[in-house]
Amino acid sequence: MSQPRTQELPDDMRKAAQAAADVLRGLANDDRLLLMCQLTQGEACVTQLEERLGIHQPTLSQQLGVMRRLNLVATRREGKQIFYRIEDERVLSLLNTLYTLYCPHPEEE
Repeated sequence: MSQPRTQELPDDMRKAAQAAADVLRGLANDDRLLLMCQLTQGEACVTQLEERLGIHQPTLSQQLGVMRRLNLVATRREGKQIFYRIEDERVLSLLNTLYTLYCPHPEEE
Protein backbone atom coordinates (compact mmCIF):
# COMPACT_ATOMS: atom_id res chain seq x y z
CA MET A 1 0.00 0.00 0.00
CA SER A 2 1.45 3.35 -1.00
CA GLN A 3 1.66 6.27 1.38
CA PRO A 4 -0.05 9.54 0.46
CA ARG A 5 2.28 12.22 -0.80
CA THR A 6 2.47 15.44 1.10
CA GLN A 7 2.38 18.50 -1.04
CA GLU A 8 4.84 21.27 -0.31
CA LEU A 9 3.41 24.75 0.16
CA PRO A 10 4.43 27.21 -2.54
CA ASP A 11 6.91 29.83 -1.35
CA ASP A 12 4.47 32.69 -1.94
CA MET A 13 1.86 31.04 0.31
CA ARG A 14 4.46 30.52 3.03
CA LYS A 15 5.53 34.18 2.78
CA ALA A 16 1.91 35.32 2.97
CA ALA A 17 1.34 33.18 6.07
CA GLN A 18 4.45 34.68 7.69
CA ALA A 19 3.27 38.22 6.90
CA ALA A 20 -0.18 37.53 8.37
CA ALA A 21 1.37 35.97 11.47
CA ASP A 22 3.57 39.06 11.93
CA VAL A 23 0.52 41.33 11.80
CA LEU A 24 -1.41 39.15 14.25
CA ARG A 25 1.60 38.97 16.57
CA GLY A 26 1.83 42.74 16.44
CA LEU A 27 -1.82 43.14 17.42
CA ALA A 28 -1.64 40.53 20.19
CA ASN A 29 -1.00 43.11 22.92
CA ASP A 30 -3.64 45.33 24.56
CA ASP A 31 -1.62 48.54 24.28
CA ARG A 32 -0.61 47.93 20.65
CA LEU A 33 -4.17 47.09 19.69
CA LEU A 34 -5.43 50.29 21.37
CA LEU A 35 -2.75 52.28 19.55
CA MET A 36 -3.67 50.75 16.21
CA CYS A 37 -7.37 51.39 16.81
CA GLN A 38 -6.57 55.03 17.56
CA LEU A 39 -4.48 55.29 14.39
CA THR A 40 -7.45 54.14 12.28
CA GLN A 41 -8.73 57.68 12.93
CA GLY A 42 -5.64 59.20 11.29
CA GLU A 43 -2.03 59.90 12.05
CA ALA A 44 -0.95 61.11 15.48
CA CYS A 45 2.20 61.99 17.38
CA VAL A 46 3.31 60.42 20.67
CA THR A 47 1.94 63.32 22.74
CA GLN A 48 -1.51 62.99 21.16
CA LEU A 49 -1.54 59.21 21.61
CA GLU A 50 -0.50 59.54 25.25
CA GLU A 51 -3.29 62.05 25.95
CA ARG A 52 -5.99 60.07 24.13
CA LEU A 53 -5.13 56.61 25.44
CA GLY A 54 -3.56 57.25 28.84
CA ILE A 55 -0.58 55.05 28.00
CA HIS A 56 2.55 56.51 29.59
CA GLN A 57 5.36 57.63 27.30
CA PRO A 58 7.92 54.86 28.05
CA THR A 59 5.37 52.11 27.33
CA LEU A 60 4.05 54.04 24.34
CA SER A 61 7.52 54.42 22.81
CA GLN A 62 8.33 50.76 23.39
CA GLN A 63 5.10 49.57 21.72
CA LEU A 64 5.47 51.99 18.81
CA GLY A 65 8.99 50.64 18.29
CA VAL A 66 7.63 47.09 18.08
CA MET A 67 4.94 48.25 15.66
CA ARG A 68 7.55 49.98 13.47
CA ARG A 69 9.76 46.86 13.36
CA LEU A 70 6.75 44.80 12.29
CA ASN A 71 5.86 47.41 9.62
CA LEU A 72 2.45 47.97 11.19
CA VAL A 73 2.97 51.74 11.20
CA ALA A 74 4.81 54.27 9.08
CA THR A 75 6.24 57.54 10.33
CA ARG A 76 6.95 61.07 9.23
CA ARG A 77 8.93 63.70 11.07
CA GLU A 78 7.76 67.27 11.56
CA GLY A 79 10.33 69.22 13.55
CA LYS A 80 10.95 67.28 16.76
CA GLN A 81 7.72 65.31 16.53
CA ILE A 82 7.25 61.95 14.85
CA PHE A 83 3.79 61.20 13.50
CA TYR A 84 2.58 57.59 13.21
CA ARG A 85 0.04 56.24 10.74
CA ILE A 86 -1.26 52.96 9.36
CA GLU A 87 -0.08 52.68 5.79
CA ASP A 88 -1.15 49.14 4.84
CA GLU A 89 -4.80 49.04 3.77
CA ARG A 90 -4.97 45.34 4.68
CA VAL A 91 -4.10 46.15 8.30
CA LEU A 92 -6.71 48.93 8.31
CA SER A 93 -9.31 46.50 6.94
CA LEU A 94 -8.43 43.94 9.63
CA LEU A 95 -8.77 46.56 12.37
CA ASN A 96 -12.14 47.67 11.01
CA THR A 97 -13.31 44.05 11.08
CA LEU A 98 -12.11 43.66 14.68
CA TYR A 99 -13.95 46.86 15.59
CA THR A 100 -17.16 45.55 14.05
CA LEU A 101 -16.86 42.22 15.88
CA TYR A 102 -15.64 43.32 19.32
CA CYS A 103 -16.32 46.99 20.01
CA PRO A 104 -19.60 48.14 21.56
CA HIS A 105 -22.04 49.76 19.20
CA PRO A 106 -24.33 52.44 20.68
CA GLU A 107 -27.41 51.16 18.84
CA GLU A 108 -27.02 47.75 20.55
CA GLU A 109 -26.88 49.08 24.12
